[in-house]
Amino acid sequence: MIYRSLVRALVTSAVLAAGALLAGCNSDEVSLANNAKANQPVSPKLIAAMAEKDMDLQSPILVRLFKEEAELEVWKQDRSGHFALLKTYPICRWSGDLGPKVREGDRQAPEGFYSISPAQMNPQSAYYLSFNTGFPNAFDRALGRTGSELMVHGDCSSRGCYAMTDEQIAEIYSLGRESFFGGQRAFQFQAYPFHLTPVNLAKHRNNPNMPFWRMIKEGNDHFEVTKQEPKVDFCEKKYVFDAAKPPNATKDPVFEASAKCPAYVIPDDIAQAVRQKQEQDDAEMAKLVAKGTPVARMNTGIDGGMNKVFAAKIPDGNTGLSDGGTGQDLSLLAMARAPGTIPQTVNPPHLPNLSQPDQPPAVAAATTTPATTNTKVATADGQSDGFFGSLARKVGFGTAAADTTATTTAPAAPAKPKVIEAKRPGPLRLEAKKPETKPETKQAATKPPLKSSVTDTQSTEAAAPAPQNAMVAGAQPIVQSNSFDSRFSAK
Repeated sequence: MIYRSLVRALVTSAVLAAGALLAGCNSDEVSLANNAKANQPVSPKLIAAMAEKDMDLQSPILVRLFKEEAELEVWKQDRSGHFALLKTYPICRWSGDLGPKVREGDRQAPEGFYSISPAQMNPQSAYYLSFNTGFPNAFDRALGRTGSELMVHGDCSSRGCYAMTDEQIAEIYSLGRESFFGGQRAFQFQAYPFHLTPVNLAKHRNNPNMPFWRMIKEGNDHFEVTKQEPKVDFCEKKYVFDAAKPPNATKDPVFEASAKCPAYVIPDDIAQAVRQKQEQDDAEMAKLVAKGTPVARMNTGIDGGMNKVFAAKIPDGNTGLSDGGTGQDLSLLAMARAPGTIPQTVNPPHLPNLSQPDQPPAVAAATTTPATTNTKVATADGQSDGFFGSLARKVGFGTAAADTTATTTAPAAPAKPKVIEAKRPGPLRLEAKKPETKPETKQAATKPPLKSSVTDTQSTEAAAPAPQNAMVAGAQPIVQSNSFDSRFSAK
């Protein structure tokens, strides 16, 4: 009897201890700030910006994101009860194409409206800090869309996620943490392909995703005319915004994403303001189409985008599907301060190979000419290069010399593709190549325990004469073949 009582007491204690642990895992203190990274304070500069905009530190937030502009906006509620823009963060990397995520492994970053609760915040992320977007939501599931672990995180690399620098995600994470500590149960995350302006809608008018974009534009318009977080519901496999019960109803309408829509109304003041905005946008878009606004290319083969402030810091950097361009536009930003640390393993978007069939593979850079010395070499077309060139051909070395160019670096390994250099007029430059190294898999343990916020690091970055991975003009970067895909599972 005594033995049974002892066993029962031990079992009961174990159950209670397990329950306490499970309860603790769901508490704000444990899930949001259980390590030094996740407990970094909001920067003094950002707190000053809140005070200037009449915002409290722990007031609710709302996050909006735009792929083509490669920007993430944090909005915060001021003391009037309306949301105002607090800060805009350039996105370091996003993958896929414009349009929603459809299935697991399609590399698409989600678009739509999602709700972020404290349980979705991850202080133990392998990519510094992160929060889960909540994809798929009820609308996505009703359409059979699949995918998991779609995050906003640090580390500046993406496969279906939105990637920031570590310093940026630390600041964004701290803003979300403080809003939860202030009583916000969840903040809204709005992800768009671009700012849904008449200009952008006209440019993308032939995109097959336009019906979906027009549907989520209604939620965008609700937010822009009210500066309040729109209430989101789903029925008949579509979004419904700011629905309320009809005047004579006694209960609030119940929505199910795949079911028929219940009876509901939209408050008159909101409905009228949204209708007026939509009519103005449609009229402006019609004018732009009539004027012949060019249609954006689709199916470009480009994987995602990168904000131009980051692309300018990377050799052969490109903004991909995001705004910004290449060449001169990016060179003007090369000395601008980057909002955080760009890891060595970053993989920027790459333009597709547009070379003609009779042209060699795009190994040589299209905008720069690999530097050569003034030493002349035998050419493949048999042109004379002087006494030593003729002598070399006579003794049987002509073929080897024809494929060789004198440069300041060692010749490429035989197994690598032949680099054909485009000859362009202009001053000669010395070519500088980095030694080829094996890519390393980046582990969370190798990161420093803390990252300064973006606003705190800008002054120190300004003093640096150039980025750490800067290269001599005309140099070609060594692209690590497995520095991107091997580090991320399919999303």
